Amino acid sequence: MTRVLVIDDEPQIVRALVINLKARKYEVDAAHDGVGALKLAAARHPDVVVLDLGLPDMDGVEVIKGLRGWTRVPIIVLSARHSSDEKVQALDAGADDYVTKPFGMDELLARLRAAVRRAEPVGTGEEDTVETAGFTVDLAAKKVNRGGRDVRLTPTEWHLLEVLVRNSGRLVGQKQLLQEVWGPSYGTETNYLRVYMAQLRRKLEADPSHPKHFITEPGMGYRFER
Repeated sequence: MTRVLVIDDEPQIVRALVINLKARKYEVDAAHDGVGALKLAAARHPDVVVLDLGLPDMDGVEVIKGLRGWTRVPIIVLSARHSSDEKVQALDAGADDYVTKPFGMDELLARLRAAVRRAEPVGTGEEDTVETAGFTVDLAAKKVNRGGRDVRLTPTEWHLLEVLVRNSGRLVGQKQLLQEVWGPSYGTETNYLRVYMAQLRRKLEADPSHPKHFITEPGMGYRFER
């Protein structure tokens, strides 16, 4: 069974999450502060963490950093903070996804399932091929096929596509994308991302003005959805 660690100081939210997760056959542990959360994570080794940033004893970003010191467990941030800067800070600290309160339980559960899938060990062979309704990405051969024809991508377009596809379903922060595609000295040139994402959409989306696969999270980053 998948074990979830819920970290939140609001009893009603913890109760709702515990009830909904257990009803779907998850094992659930809960902590109400950062110190207790870090101890519980070390003792129970959860498969995924749902974390509120506004904890009574420390900022949730510090909890993320504490977890990232020893584990790559998926972390979904659950917070009432709406500032893009705070969201980006959490993502840069190592969070995998961000859900803003108030949230829909169905959306949170879908994000949780996606996070667990992404954390599963990646095999070889067919795992290197990602298919959507409109195109196929062959990561091993570094090729994209749409409608039976190979799509010609520039090296930068391919690198951007590869990072997003390998993080399928996950929100990838702007800074992470810039540094992985353009290099460690980049981090604020968000206009690069807008230009190249527009090019990918023109080449791969059925309707580039209403993308289904290359999703923008304003002020935060981008997400690839199959």
